Amino acid sequence: MTTRPSPPDQMRLPLQRDLPEGAEGFVVSDSNRAAHEALAAWPGLIGGVLALYGPEGAGKSRLGQLWAERVGAVALHGAEAALIDPLELEGRPVLLDRARDVDDETLFHLINLAQAPGGAMLLVSREPPSAWKTDLPDLRSRLDAVRTVAVEAPDDAVLAAMLEARFAERGIRPAKDVVPYLLRRIDRSAAAAGAVVERLDALHRPVTRALARAVVEGGEESGELFE
Repeated sequence: MTTRPSPPDQMRLPLQRDLPEGAEGFVVSDSNRAAHEALAAWPGLIGGVLALYGPEGAGKSRLGQLWAERVGAVALHGAEAALIDPLELEGRPVLLDRARDVDDETLFHLINLAQAPGGAMLLVSREPPSAWKTDLPDLRSRLDAVRTVAVEAPDDAVLAAMLEARFAERGIRPAKDVVPYLLRRIDRSAAAAGAVVERLDALHRPVTRALARAVVEGGEESGELFE
């Protein structure tokens, strides 16, 4: 396939971002099982478009990255998709994270490219494509026809894995009752898990349930961090 040369002043973006080395450490549970199983068998021989949607911090992007690594997909993020020559994507699987940030015309062309032999596109967003607003009737019909699969907010198994991973990254060994305590008291998202571990680490003390309680509730043991 021949691609068009880019104008000298056109921004060239890396088509492939750093992706995880594999699925090690990814916990499959009731909150993400349907999405995990759908991606394991897709795109197969047909291709087309599939959308992952769910709340912030549910692990949608992580699932998308693992899929992109497995199939060798081009990874695009939000509005940067408009800066890519569509011919570079023809016949290739594409991961489009923050898909709702893409302008209507670009999205329309990308969906059409996904129907070509060898093409496929995984959309990642908070809402299903059927809920997106568009002024293009042809795009509206395509979005309504996209197959969707939901990723729910992390359940205990997934949130515990997130907390344990964030502790491990910082070389922290919390007391055994810390993670179960935090599971009942923080928001169910990757961002919340990362934030509470960061706050605990900043205190430079052994991470016990008492310290976790002080951090979560803003008690005296948290010191100046919460003043």
